[in-house]
Amino acid sequence: MRSQSSHRKLRAAAVVCAVAAVAVPAPAAAWAATAPRGPAPAVAAPTPDPFDGLSPAEIADRAVDATRSADSLRMTGQVVSEGQDLDVDLSVDDQGSCQGRIGVEEGEAELRRVDDVTYMKGDAAFWRISMTAEGVPENQIDPVIELVEGRWLKIGPGEAGSADLAEVCDLDLLLDDLGEDRDDAGLTRGPDREIDGDPVATLVEKESGETTTVSVAQEGKPYIRQVVGTGGEEPGSMTLSEFDRPVEVTAPPADEIVDLSRLDTGTSA
Repeated sequence: MRSQSSHRKLRAAAVVCAVAAVAVPAPAAAWAATAPRGPAPAVAAPTPDPFDGLSPAEIADRAVDATRSADSLRMTGQVVSEGQDLDVDLSVDDQGSCQGRIGVEEGEAELRRVDDVTYMKGDAAFWRISMTAEGVPENQIDPVIELVEGRWLKIGPGEAGSADLAEVCDLDLLLDDLGEDRDDAGLTRGPDREIDGDPVATLVEKESGETTTVSVAQEGKPYIRQVVGTGGEEPGSMTLSEFDRPVEVTAPPADEIVDLSRLDTGTSA
């Protein structure tokens, strides 16, 4: 049995993880400034050009509508949020299920959400970074890591961090603000290119020293495939793929789970 102090610190760590996770999808959800991994080679557009005769704003409208209509998608990329390097690879559907990986600096955690319950399994570095950011005293961090390292932390409905993590796995919410901060007057069409071998059109927006480039699929539905940019205080990149594919999530084995609610009451996990 652990002390109530450790239980409180464990709860705080869960909240930190939730906050870190929520910060990751923001670039894709609001045309945020992101940092490129390097220029992609220009390619010839498909014939005929599916966006021929459309203005950049009209292309953007089609891209937003198509992406919002997706039943599921995968988002992968890196961003900087509040001075921390965040790495994300998440598959999300419109039923609130998701699974994937979240990296914070040198730490990493797996995430699963199914039936309104979130499961997280982080390595020691992930939990240490999270708790340090929360202000947990150094001498209290190791006992908490001992509780959770290599095990799945179960966060049920109504528990600390659950609501924030639910937002991470809410596809409609992630896409709700898509395109709202767009400046149509400053939007131009850039050179066509490819992402993973698929042809895309690019839309470029420059504002206050920041450049944001949004890539839109030219074949099939005009999904937003990538948001890439430079400048600003929170650079990064986000690529969207695997649209409308089922996200099949299973709960971890019971013997690998630490139940946050039971720890909070001081009972054995």
